[in-house]
Amino acid sequence: MPSSVTFVNIAAYKFVTLDDTAEMRPRYQALCKQLDLKGTILLTPEGINLFLAGTPVAIAQFLAWLRSDTRFADMAVKESLSDEQPFNRMLVKLKREIITMNNPLIRPEKGRAPAVPPATLKRWLDQGHDDSGKPVIMLDTRNAFEVDVGSFDNTVDYRIEKFSEFPQVIAEHKAELDGKTVVTFCTGGIRCEKAAIHMRNIGFHDVYQLEGGILNYFEEVGGDHYHGDCFVFDRRTALNPKLEPTPTVQCFACRAIVTPREQISPLYRYGVSCPHCADVNAVDVASQADAAETTKGAEAPFSITAT
Repeated sequence: MPSSVTFVNIAAYKFVTLDDTAEMRPRYQALCKQLDLKGTILLTPEGINLFLAGTPVAIAQFLAWLRSDTRFADMAVKESLSDEQPFNRMLVKLKREIITMNNPLIRPEKGRAPAVPPATLKRWLDQGHDDSGKPVIMLDTRNAFEVDVGSFDNTVDYRIEKFSEFPQVIAEHKAELDGKTVVTFCTGGIRCEKAAIHMRNIGFHDVYQLEGGILNYFEEVGGDHYHGDCFVFDRRTALNPKLEPTPTVQCFACRAIVTPREQISPLYRYGVSCPHCADVNAVDVASQADAAETTKGAEAPFSITAT
């Protein structure tokens, strides 16, 4: 495919009961192959989550087909453009949860926590409080390495390594958030939606989810009150507030985030090591890099599925 072709990247999810995921999978596999789409689709009993990229025509055809299923007719989709295909292959997976929380009481389709639109959140942050005068606390529900790429100013970051740690860590810090308006956020809305519902279930009263996550905030109001970029789980690695790919990359060996400044370091060797892992056992790093290079083309060096 010519390099001049612009790819449309879409991200979407919906919490809805699916009792036919096994039957759905081959249909999705066949259509994505026919349209030459790449990315990942997760089919779970609690709903669907997808990250796909393809030509504008192919993406339009896929979305028309997807929305012909009444369960997904109102499914919101976030779009961005790239000059290259950001995914290496096409996967349609059957999973237990859209995003693992290991909490069976969380059923977003049975009732969501209140969502705050990006424009309203920006106004709250501009004025320093919500509409009732309460201080606003931004709570990042993403993994620590994602937060390090960029986040909202003065965010609360509990340095979790995977989302399943969230219930315990939020219980430990409940007292310090009482009496404040808490806005949970994540990349595209899935984790912050589950997080906000869980918080309400354990006694938080003034908790909201950022509608559509960081990417929707970028799309609707830009980068005000946000510093850095937003990590994404594909080959682009990070997007700026204009939803453009940035020079930030991910190390093949240790999977750390490598900033443009760090890429200048003599310790950075593409596909081998970076300043974060160059001091560890060189043999182990080289072995990991060899393994990553061997699977390149068969499997992306990073998974698009947040944990």
